[in-house]
Amino acid sequence: MAAAGTGTGTGTGAGAGAAALAASVQDFVVGQQDGRAAEVAAGVKDGSWTVLQLVEALGSSLENTDPRTRGRGIQLLSQVLLQCYSLLQEKEVLHLILFYENRLQDHHLVIPSVLQGLQALSMCELQPPGLAVSVLKAIFQEVHVQSLMQLDRHTVYRIITNFMGTREEELKGLGADFTFGFIQVMDGEKDPRNLLVAFQIVRDIIAKNYALGPFVEELFEVTSCYFPIDFTPPPNDPHGIQREDLIMSLRAVLASTAQFAEFLLPLLIEKMDSDLQSAKLDSLQTLTACCAIYGQKELQEFLTSLWSSLRREVFQTASEKVEAECLTALHALSACLSRSVLSSDTEDLLDSFLSTILQDCRHHLCEPDMKLVWPSAKLLQAAAGASIRAYHCITRSVLPLLLEQYNKHTQSSQRRTILEMLLSFLELQQNWGHVEEDESTLLLLRAPICSVVFSALTDASVQLQLVGVRALTVLGSLQGFLSPSDLELVVDHLIRLALHEEDSQSSEAAMEAAGSLAPFYPKVFSGRMVPRLQEELQSEPGEESSHHHCLLRQRCLRALAAVSTHPSIVRETVPVLLQHLRKVQKGSQGGDAQEMVSVCQSLHRVALQCQQDVQGCWYYHQTVVPCLLAVAVQAALQESSHRPLGKALLDEEVLAAMVPVISAATTHLSPELAAQSVSHVVPLFLDGEVSFLPQNSFPCAFQPFEHGECLEAQRRLVILLMAFVCSLPRNVAIPQQERLLRELLALSCSCNCSFTATTAAKCFAGLVNKHPAGQQLDEILQLAMNKMEPSLAEGPRRMQALTLLLWVTKALVLRYHPLTPCLTDKLLGLLGDTELGPAAADGFSLLMAESPDVLHKNCHADVRIMFRQRFFTDNVPKLVQGFHRAGPDIKANYLKGLSHVLNHLPKPVLVTELPTLLSLLLEALSCSDRVVQLSTLSCLQPLMLEAPQIMSLHVDTLVTKFLSLASSPTMDVRIAALRCAHALTSLPTVVLLPYKARVIRALAKPLDDKKRLVRKEAVAARGEWFLLGSPGR
Repeated sequence: MAAAGTGTGTGTGAGAGAAALAASVQDFVVGQQDGRAAEVAAGVKDGSWTVLQLVEALGSSLENTDPRTRGRGIQLLSQVLLQCYSLLQEKEVLHLILFYENRLQDHHLVIPSVLQGLQALSMCELQPPGLAVSVLKAIFQEVHVQSLMQLDRHTVYRIITNFMGTREEELKGLGADFTFGFIQVMDGEKDPRNLLVAFQIVRDIIAKNYALGPFVEELFEVTSCYFPIDFTPPPNDPHGIQREDLIMSLRAVLASTAQFAEFLLPLLIEKMDSDLQSAKLDSLQTLTACCAIYGQKELQEFLTSLWSSLRREVFQTASEKVEAECLTALHALSACLSRSVLSSDTEDLLDSFLSTILQDCRHHLCEPDMKLVWPSAKLLQAAAGASIRAYHCITRSVLPLLLEQYNKHTQSSQRRTILEMLLSFLELQQNWGHVEEDESTLLLLRAPICSVVFSALTDASVQLQLVGVRALTVLGSLQGFLSPSDLELVVDHLIRLALHEEDSQSSEAAMEAAGSLAPFYPKVFSGRMVPRLQEELQSEPGEESSHHHCLLRQRCLRALAAVSTHPSIVRETVPVLLQHLRKVQKGSQGGDAQEMVSVCQSLHRVALQCQQDVQGCWYYHQTVVPCLLAVAVQAALQESSHRPLGKALLDEEVLAAMVPVISAATTHLSPELAAQSVSHVVPLFLDGEVSFLPQNSFPCAFQPFEHGECLEAQRRLVILLMAFVCSLPRNVAIPQQERLLRELLALSCSCNCSFTATTAAKCFAGLVNKHPAGQQLDEILQLAMNKMEPSLAEGPRRMQALTLLLWVTKALVLRYHPLTPCLTDKLLGLLGDTELGPAAADGFSLLMAESPDVLHKNCHADVRIMFRQRFFTDNVPKLVQGFHRAGPDIKANYLKGLSHVLNHLPKPVLVTELPTLLSLLLEALSCSDRVVQLSTLSCLQPLMLEAPQIMSLHVDTLVTKFLSLASSPTMDVRIAALRCAHALTSLPTVVLLPYKARVIRALAKPLDDKKRLVRKEAVAARGEWFLLGSPGR
């Protein structure tokens, strides 16, 4: 050890340093002061002394005859090395390793500290060649690892890991001796912390091709003895090791080499037969993992046993998990056999394996009413889905049989089962896409398959029809399968089902199928389906009732939207829909509002379907938006001119239905195209510029922002302006924006029509939310404040002013604008107003809820994260304070506002604040306001699950309130109260048992409620209370 150092200090400083070091060593070794180790290490790091000086200072301790003293000396040296190993030179490492190796033969009390030192040295980058081998040999020979404490065993594993990472080639030079040595080290390990490291070492031994020699079985035995893992982590385990961690780590070992196959597969078969579900699942998942690396050679001997176990589990198990894992394992086996390259002199194991499966399962498919039909079908599908070769082998036998059975059985229920099985095999073909000519199983059966599917579509059974539609969708998705004549038949069937089938389920399914198939065959659907739909839409009522004709038109509109899933079809359907809208507007029926809403709903669906296609989106926008604006302007101007036609188009319901159409057509435009469009739309509303509208010969000027009673109809169209400008990307400049904002502000405050005033306020708020910060925004907001304050104070338009205040506040709350506190304080002040208080309280719901048409992320609004939490923090204390100060008739407003805020707050945030707010929520249940009751009940229901301990403290009050509200005159309140009574059963049983009889008696009354939905909730709630406290609950 004399050479282990770089030199000594000189002079007085060196002498003082040596004395300090000697004192620290003495304190650690004799005085048992463990903190001295950190001081000594710090001294080595800052150069106050060297490792050599430390060794010299420890000299007497290291040679002491008392093993405890030697152990303390080596412990100090090891702890210093663990912190300073990177400072050591190669020569120092050599001498220290030789010293530590020698000490491995020392007293057992010394060994833990010796291993600590070797761990530190194993991390040194400067290691002389051969030392890693020398150290590990010494550990393998001198240390009985499993007799050590857990931490010391962990140290051994870390030494091995470190050397494997840095000295791989040297260790491989040991050959199989290294593997055997590690087997001895690991044998008998029980601690999960150590097992995770040991499993990783085994994985590295295998993955990095260390020699296993004759010890393959021993290495397997030393790891497989832990299979299946049976470990439950102790409560509050600081190490955080979960059972799943050990399972995945061991599985990675067992499935890491095909050399384990002859030992592992019998073990897996044995554990599959276990009574423990966890053992079955682990075995099946491990088998699946092994199939990724095994070949035919490894599996051949065990295929029969494996299939027998898998079949038995699927046929007999009551567990869906076990069944699913069995099917996954069978799929993996089939895939493994499919991968293996065949030589001319070997048996095709895949073929014989699949033949066995067919032999055991095929005959069950002939018994559609028996319980083994679906397990058999699932097994066949799992095997067939593994490869194209397996698929053709299975389907050659199964598909003709299923077709034969379909024709043989006449009951709809039996046919449905058979067709569902046939469908599941057809769906597998989608994995490989195009139907190949040379693999002609499907093509040879094309005619009988189509015949079966078409017959299902004409069956009286709706359920059979639905399966037939699904099968039709799959057949259509198989490129090259359907002939042109078949395609025409497909379209004809879909049209018939969509328009004329009585059952709405079949009709909707046919429309969805048309939408799925249209992108594959756009020309067929454009040329055959769209004209038929147009023809039906334009037909006049015949002998059938007007109700039947109305239903037919509704279905035509929905079908036109559903089939618009390809850009070329959109160009056919959109003109048809717009033409029908104009027809309805001008029609003799005076413009049916509900029909217009239906057209708008169809247009909205088309807009959503073509949003991702840039060209399609722009075509839709420049076709639909001007047309909608034109028909709306036409109707408004006719109304202004006192003409009767088109009045229905100005109904709030119709205009509201146009909003999502224009919004969806605008949100996905590129900034360049959006700028092009906005340059037309804004001048239309500000200046009456109608030149870009189709059919723009209007009877008078369009002036929605002008004053006059006769212009009221024109002002209603501001909702369409809102839909457009509030959906534009934020980086699109709006022409004349300041003027537009002023006009909207004036309209929102002065209009007598609440619909128009609200729309103008929303449009103003949407623009303010996206407006860049700066002087212009500040001026606009100041102008809005100046307009609102006098109107809020007094006058006939207080409600319009409140609406404007609410929407502007929401616009600023979402973007964290500095003026937000000023506006929210004004709103809080209005809660004490006898006239506006209830509406102001309802406004808190508007502030917190998602808005469907403006101020949401989809229309590019500026919405900051956690704005609700921030609003809660800033304003709920003020609401609580106001509640306590308010008079008896005003308190309800504060409760309502608070209830709305809490109802929209993320539940984890609410749970943390619950102790301080729960008393107010309970008081809100006593409020006579239906909205307060409903909002509070909606807030409390999830809290039973989220915070049962806190809610348990108030169980008496909760039971009383819920049972009382279950008799409310309002149906929605009764339903919400019963749901809360149901949710109470998630509280601790011991708390609820005293109330069980009372609640069951009280819940008998709503069982006879006149409303079905109330009775349904009462049954569910009462059933849970009956079961309360029963065994196994």
